[in-house]
Amino acid sequence: GLVFDIGRMTHSYPHCWRCDSPLLYVARDSWFIRTTSMKDELLANNDQVSWHPPEVGENRFGEWLRGNIDWALSRDRYWGTPLPAWVCDVDADHTHWIGSLAALAEASGGLPEDFDPHRPFIDEVTWGCAECDGTMRRTPEVIDVWFDSGAMPFAQWHYPFENQDEFDRHFPADFISEGLDQTRGWFYSLMAISTLLGRGPCYRNVIVNDMVLDAQGQKMSKSKGNMVNPWDAVAEHGADALRWYFITSSNPWVTKRYDNEGVKEAARKFFDTLRNTYKFFTLYATVEQWSPSEEDPEPADRPLLDCWLISRLDSVVRDVRAELDGYQITRAYRILGDFVVEDLSNWYVRRSRSRFWGNSDPGDMRAAFRTLWDALRQVSLLAAPVVPFVADWLHRALTDTSVHLERYPQPSDLTDEELEADMASARALVSLGRAAREEVQIRVRQPLRVAEAVLPQGRTLSGEVLGVVREELNVKEVVFLANADELVRLVPRPNFRALGPRFGKKTNDAANALRALPQEALAEYRNGGEVEFEVDGASHTVEEGDLEIVQEALGDLIVKGEGAITIALDPTLDGELIAEGIARELVNRIQRLRKDAGLEITDRIDLLIAGPDEVREAATRHRDFIGGETLAPALLVEGDISDPAWPHVRDVDLGGTPAKIALRALAS
Repeated sequence: GLVFDIGRMTHSYPHCWRCDSPLLYVARDSWFIRTTSMKDELLANNDQVSWHPPEVGENRFGEWLRGNIDWALSRDRYWGTPLPAWVCDVDADHTHWIGSLAALAEASGGLPEDFDPHRPFIDEVTWGCAECDGTMRRTPEVIDVWFDSGAMPFAQWHYPFENQDEFDRHFPADFISEGLDQTRGWFYSLMAISTLLGRGPCYRNVIVNDMVLDAQGQKMSKSKGNMVNPWDAVAEHGADALRWYFITSSNPWVTKRYDNEGVKEAARKFFDTLRNTYKFFTLYATVEQWSPSEEDPEPADRPLLDCWLISRLDSVVRDVRAELDGYQITRAYRILGDFVVEDLSNWYVRRSRSRFWGNSDPGDMRAAFRTLWDALRQVSLLAAPVVPFVADWLHRALTDTSVHLERYPQPSDLTDEELEADMASARALVSLGRAAREEVQIRVRQPLRVAEAVLPQGRTLSGEVLGVVREELNVKEVVFLANADELVRLVPRPNFRALGPRFGKKTNDAANALRALPQEALAEYRNGGEVEFEVDGASHTVEEGDLEIVQEALGDLIVKGEGAITIALDPTLDGELIAEGIARELVNRIQRLRKDAGLEITDRIDLLIAGPDEVREAATRHRDFIGGETLAPALLVEGDISDPAWPHVRDVDLGGTPAKIALRALAS
């Protein structure tokens, strides 16, 4: 009877997540389902489910099942599904569970017509106890609402009382998706009920959604004032832009920061590119009065660039379908987004621009239009599940029909892996070559004499693909070498952060040993091979991250490399190259003046070019090229422009060389 201590203790205490009021735990009598008796079955059924991400199914949900406790089924409320248990009012051990309305009618001696099986009506149904003189009355509790949600796969078909065949066709579900907090809620109630009924798992795949946070990574709540009204976001960005942002920014099971600027950037990159590509297509299709028909060349008969895009699109269809079949929706639509921006717009349309208007080859022009039309239509079909409004707009604009009445695309036999590999190598060389030009500030419009290139395994490019590299880099010749030994020297840069934990006080010795590695060993390491080095007589393997290998150019060449791909440009310029560069710069400035003057793309012009000797010489030498590119059948070259009859005159800077251009529209 002695008191040991009296005092106050500070400890954690549960509070209401809505209003922060302290919660009071009270012990109550409840009805339970003995789910602990089904623990092994629950775990076995969970092993048959593909979770995305897998660790939720194995860890969070799996641990919940391994520590499973009996399910507290009843709730002391008025509204809800009545617990179908009748208890004798004389002896509470006399209970009767009811499994159907027919069983209830049989036990009670009949039910009224149009009987409502909810409270208060069901509470009025009683009958005499079969074991004593008492009366069977329904226990007042209702069922946990999670039981209602978990019974959904069965209840929606009124199983097992009817629709047996329909139920079997739809069970189990291909996939379900809910928040991470549902591991102890809906995910569990679905699994528990189907396991209790001996039906195995009721879903094959689960996509777990995590929380949406504010831009600073804080959980949204009204009390913090950082809530974002979804309807405000839809009004500002559009429903499709929000969908695209959430799906492509990160996997659904990763927490997301909602950022207005991030939504705008995602929408700009994909939707603006797609819209501008369509505008380009419809502008020139209208000018040339093109529409899809049987006159269009078959895919196999089209030029190389068309065949490449057709193959890339077929690969994209295959890859997107494969990722969607694996419930990797983020990877799927990143693939589609990259295709639209990089392959379709930045490469195909840019490379094919001149084919869509003023093309002297009607077959080539029809091939270009049909290829772009097919690509845009396929993109609308692929994008339809996640951006239904934009996809439907695009498909209707192309075909006058709804995208949502079409089948999802299937890959065909139009993939050309060798062509795709060659074009990928070409694009890599172009990217490196442009970076090399930027390093020495030589614009792409300035032609160069030669580029030397190295591809993995001594590969080379030829034909039209090689021509693409020449055009994109604006070089006269591309020479392929077996290796980069003649172009660069490999320089090792030891990573002290990686070496320190391994070598301690001998880190500097290890770094010096790595610096002393021969060129052959550095090349072997860069290509993924195993290389060894010695420190104080002990042999060690160069591990990934131990050093960075950079390339230093030999001689006056500009060298850029990435992995096993290297390109070297000769920056030497002669008079012929300089003149051609000036001509290309003139075309660029004339096209800008045409646009600023409000001319239509089909308007032909009179053109006058004036400037110092080098400008006049370049304009004269490349008169046909300049006139053809700018629709100027009559091109004059003079020392100055003084005639006021020219309505559009501009002083221009051609990379440090001054010039003057003037133009006027020709009468049609």
